[in-house]
Amino acid sequence: MTFKPAKWPRKLRSQEWFGGTSKDAIYHRGWMKNQGYPDDLFDGRPVIGICNTWSDLTPCNGHLRELAEKVKNGVWEAGGFPVEFPVFSPSESALRPTAMMFRNLCAMDVEEALRGKPIDGVVLMAGCDKTTPALLMGAASVDLPAIVVSGGPMLNGHFRGERVGSGTHIRRFNEAVKAGEMTPEEFVEAEGSMSRSAGGCNTMGTASTMASMAEALGMALSGNAAIPAVDSRRRMMSQLTGRRIVQMVKDDLKPSDIMTKEAFENAIRTNGAIGGSTNAVVHLQALAGRCEVPLTLEDWDRCGKDVPTIVNLLPSGKWLMEEFFFAGGLPVVIKRLGEMGLLHREALTVSGGSIWDEVKDVQNWNEDVIVPTEKALRKSGGIAVLRGNLAPNGAILKPSAASPELMQHRGRAVVFEDIDDYKARIDLPDLDIDETCVMVLKYCGPKGYPGMAEVGDMALPAKLLKQGVRDMVRISDARMSGTAYGTVVLHTAPEAAAGGPLAVVQNGDMIELDVENRRVHLDISDEELTKRLADWTPPVERPVGGYAQLYYDKVNRADEGADFDFLVGRRGSAVARESH
Repeated sequence: MTFKPAKWPRKLRSQEWFGGTSKDAIYHRGWMKNQGYPDDLFDGRPVIGICNTWSDLTPCNGHLRELAEKVKNGVWEAGGFPVEFPVFSPSESALRPTAMMFRNLCAMDVEEALRGKPIDGVVLMAGCDKTTPALLMGAASVDLPAIVVSGGPMLNGHFRGERVGSGTHIRRFNEAVKAGEMTPEEFVEAEGSMSRSAGGCNTMGTASTMASMAEALGMALSGNAAIPAVDSRRRMMSQLTGRRIVQMVKDDLKPSDIMTKEAFENAIRTNGAIGGSTNAVVHLQALAGRCEVPLTLEDWDRCGKDVPTIVNLLPSGKWLMEEFFFAGGLPVVIKRLGEMGLLHREALTVSGGSIWDEVKDVQNWNEDVIVPTEKALRKSGGIAVLRGNLAPNGAILKPSAASPELMQHRGRAVVFEDIDDYKARIDLPDLDIDETCVMVLKYCGPKGYPGMAEVGDMALPAKLLKQGVRDMVRISDARMSGTAYGTVVLHTAPEAAAGGPLAVVQNGDMIELDVENRRVHLDISDEELTKRLADWTPPVERPVGGYAQLYYDKVNRADEGADFDFLVGRRGSAVARESH
């Protein structure tokens, strides 16, 4: 699309606070000056907010304070006035019951901060899984000029000569311990090799996936997604981003100009090509709702079904994010999509130009990492959207992480009524289960957990792991980590806690999975299903008080993004709050 920059100079939003000689203007300027800011910073130049999710309790984002200083340098250089502020930081590794429950809280925090503060544009400093979508959701609702700086992935891990991927290998090592192939002492020893630098997961987990989504949407500078957290080029990218946001404010280049339906389709196809996390579905669905862009699960199937997975990274492949960066990173993937006719080339980016102009001249420096199309890990990657009487509103599966031999399967259901039931029984020697069964987990959706935790990739029973079994069909209304793998059906909607058919699956029921035909089916009659649903009573109690009650009452379905209904479709220009 063609973007026409706004006229410059003009009066900016921040001047509603800082301009003039009224009591209110003097009040606002005077308090800011107690930090030593000189008079001329309030002369009408762009005031740039640096929205930071740094926290000691969000390890992925623990280095964002340092990167924020580089952003500030860039803003100063471009003639802007940088002001940093914190927002709630939902940590993937330390927040209970699950960070997903608080993604919407973070998005609300961002939205209200942007609406209420005297800023003209914002740099969104994100890293950990939920921080990237949350910051984009909040920014989309306000629609001030905005740009993303990702924290970047940590360095490769190494243990006893083996390349170790954060998240993925903790699952593999845990299975090895349960199978008797690794001792608990060796597992503890491996711990030190898993997170050896600042940054997010070094696999194509959700953090790296969402950084890639921000870049594919056009909301970050080209090349942002893959630069390692501790690489000097990550600092350079931060400084360049600080420069760029100043010009974006002058041009009035906003998220609504960039995050169009074409941009979302580019992101969906990019997710298929990189073997991205299933979490991208729930996050992009929520973001599209904030952007007033009509996006459905059918769009994921339509856009992603014929996209080959060409990035050979864990958990779908072999390598880690360092190798991806050295191979050329996401620009190479986007260029390949363009060459295959799978890219809206004219989609606008924060650069002010098209996404194709940003990538057309890049080169692939390692074809074992970003493989030729004819050597794709999966000829049809993307996200498989499944429907049937078990998932009337849809469920999803990640083909690049699944076992080909299980993509068409019929098996006996072994049901776990909730996560506590699963934990109590999964490793019992007398559990009636074999490798042909289908593991079913209930009440782990948005309302059920609450928060829709990453428990859908249920670890297999110890007795089957000892027999050499490494994958089984698993079905739930939960999510799974982007670092996880397996033939796992997720996000089943409606969820069990809302009375979806998943709630009435019983031990011994036969379940059919047919990924090619996009079908997941509970083999009982319509009459029996209707009777079971009529007899069902909800076992999940509604939380009373606080954010938990707000979340339970207002969260929408997984296929809609698990956002709050009252926040969807509220995109609009920010207006200044009333002064004192």
